[in-house]
Amino acid sequence: MADSGLKILITGLPGSGKTTLVESLIQELQGNTMMAGFFTREIREPGQRLGFELITIDGNRAVLSHVQLKTPFRVGKYGVDLATFEHLLDNIPFTHPATELVILDEIGKMECLSEKFRKLVTELMDSQVNLLATIAYYGTPFIENLKSRPGVELISISAENRDRLKNELAARLQKRESLRTKSGK
Repeated sequence: MADSGLKILITGLPGSGKTTLVESLIQELQGNTMMAGFFTREIREPGQRLGFELITIDGNRAVLSHVQLKTPFRVGKYGVDLATFEHLLDNIPFTHPATELVILDEIGKMECLSEKFRKLVTELMDSQVNLLATIAYYGTPFIENLKSRPGVELISISAENRDRLKNELAARLQKRESLRTKSGK
């Protein structure tokens, strides 16, 4: 049977530390692992969240959503800029042969408004690439189907386990990459 790569999905309630975990893993693996992908940061002003910004592993930034964004695509109070999101996706080397690990933070309701993103996620899940992604705790049928796919490891993060998870996942991903490099895959 062909190696399908690791497919690790991290879920948890909002504020549980999913993005913090991903950012820590990126810092830990950078320099040793060729990564492609993005993580999400809140756009805040004192006392309130205004939206979300995407940051690629190579440092490009784009606003995904904002309360003041006028668009037909909405999740709650946020307008979602699908065109900018999809342009950002086009410039990330997800399938480059040198990419050892793809990071998606997050597979959530806003991101899944994009058919291009849903197609990309499906292709990555079906590929041999190692995938580490955060995924919404509550989601659409697409999100729920991803969580129950064969070969997916679904990990729930909480305040109690997030520090341990960082160390465990960093060790697993580093070991996986060193084995891959030695075998020439």
